[in-house]
Amino acid sequence: MFRLAHFSDIHLGPLPDVRLRDLVSKRITGYINWHRHRKIALDNGIIDSLSDDMLAAKPDHIALSGDLVNLGLNKEIEMAAIWLQGLGSPDNVSVVPGNHDAYVRGSLRRSCEAWGPYMTGDGVSDPVRPDSFPYLRVRGPMALIGLSSARATAPFMASGYFRERQAKATATLLDQTRELGLFRVLMIHHPPVHGSTSPHKRLFGITRFQKMVWEHGADLILHGHTHLPTIHYMTGPGGTQIPVVGVAAAGQAHGSAKPPAHYNLFEIDGRAGAWDVQLTRRGSVIPGGEIVELSRQTIIAPGQAAAG
Repeated sequence: MFRLAHFSDIHLGPLPDVRLRDLVSKRITGYINWHRHRKIALDNGIIDSLSDDMLAAKPDHIALSGDLVNLGLNKEIEMAAIWLQGLGSPDNVSVVPGNHDAYVRGSLRRSCEAWGPYMTGDGVSDPVRPDSFPYLRVRGPMALIGLSSARATAPFMASGYFRERQAKATATLLDQTRELGLFRVLMIHHPPVHGSTSPHKRLFGITRFQKMVWEHGADLILHGHTHLPTIHYMTGPGGTQIPVVGVAAAGQAHGSAKPPAHYNLFEIDGRAGAWDVQLTRRGSVIPGGEIVELSRQTIIAPGQAAAG
């Protein structure tokens, strides 16, 4: 059995000291939003509690689906790199960037440079760049494929992009790993599901993504961005149903509009064509409370697993 942990939308705080010249373009609206809303809704203590519980569960691998920072400031990106080192080694943690990691022009490049070891495919020695995605990591029976939907956008926009180049490269990886009989996990920040978020936060290229999966298959799709614990299903080859799983923001405080923080723990067993996957969500039920099991369900049963 392989245990895969998944969490997202850390939004590490508090914000570092911000210089006036840093508050250009979109950052001024983000800075105001932080102090009016996000600062209140986030609880950095819960991130530590979740991380400790996650590591105690001894997962074989950890997937982090973006938004480590808030405004894409250099100091934030550096702080997130230090935080990642405390979470685990690059071999054991896989990261994909979110829209906040690409908040303004240049932020995504700096995020890729700082967090590169956590976003590097097996056998790749080149530095990670914004156009380096997808990447592939094989861990036991798992093929972890990291995608990027991150791109700097205009103020009041938080949309993502999945373009043709990345779709073609990902399709090749899906075919190669299918031939090896691996359990194929796609990691992306924005949900690749129509209607799953508001128009200004949507993923451009959802139809392209879904066509890729319909033709080439996958076994599990992980995302963040919505701050919601959701499960959708996407159609793969032969009509197979592939779970698309979201998660609450890892820094979300109790008493906010969105569900409080938790993480997902997947227990994956079986073989190609006969996978058995259990999803457990773990978080606290009261402010400052211990991390406990919130729910457990089977999301792939033998005979129903995605094929391709």
